[in-house]
Amino acid sequence: MDFTEASVTAPQTEPQTERRLIAVLGQRIRVDVRWGTGVPLVLCNGIGAGLEVLDPLVAHLHPTTTVVRFDVPGSGGSANSPLPYGFPYLAVMLGQLLRKLRIRQPVDILGLSWGGALAQQFALQNPRRCRKLILVSTGTGMIMVPGRPATLRKMLTPRRFRDHHYAASIAGELYGGTARAEPAMVEELFERGPTTGSRVGYFHQLLAGSVWTSIFALPLIRQPTLIVAGLDDPVVPVTNSRIMHCLLPHSTLHLHGGGHVDIVTNAAELAPVVERFRKRN
Repeated sequence: MDFTEASVTAPQTEPQTERRLIAVLGQRIRVDVRWGTGVPLVLCNGIGAGLEVLDPLVAHLHPTTTVVRFDVPGSGGSANSPLPYGFPYLAVMLGQLLRKLRIRQPVDILGLSWGGALAQQFALQNPRRCRKLILVSTGTGMIMVPGRPATLRKMLTPRRFRDHHYAASIAGELYGGTARAEPAMVEELFERGPTTGSRVGYFHQLLAGSVWTSIFALPLIRQPTLIVAGLDDPVVPVTNSRIMHCLLPHSTLHLHGGGHVDIVTNAAELAPVVERFRKRN
């Protein structure tokens, strides 16, 4: 694969996929675009994970949907940022990335876990560019109901991305849901590509999350919002989703019996939920 920067133009016929590195605000960002039709769907990934982890979700979305995925600085195939960053900066970076991709129309944005914070920030900073917001297994940042301490301790390092056998051994405890019954699915996901970023990149992501909250800004988000939460989520207890549902003025809450990463480990069930919400007027 040639990871050179180039202009990107969406084809007018069948969907095609492009993956490349693009320079944005001094960063080298790895981006994957499956060109299609309709309102593009932008996916914001969880902490430490490369874009390949979202492959099962993309595979279960409508095949003609334009889907944009990217690695934040220091994760997957994106280079480290020379300095720490926050979610407001990342939201600007994402807006610039979409412009470089020549995506000028409003987009729908889906954020998983840590990526849900970026999705919320993007919606706040770009109300005209974000048509709909989808928040999966996420919360309001530093002011939220915390997960189990033993679980959160395991998330302080990126070991699970470097040691995939270790990831499988803790998958049930860490992610709950389908990962309890089929922990090998998590190992398989992490082996799909360069899912592991650097320790510096992981630290930058942890730092961004530790100083950010959306709790006071949620009433300002006017976009239709879908909140997807698992009843067996050790990282982000479902209470957080209920709180967000109360604070977001145009939100819909969808609860399922799974865990933190069921949007990828059980994509066959949850991808249609996302599609139905996106099609709703």
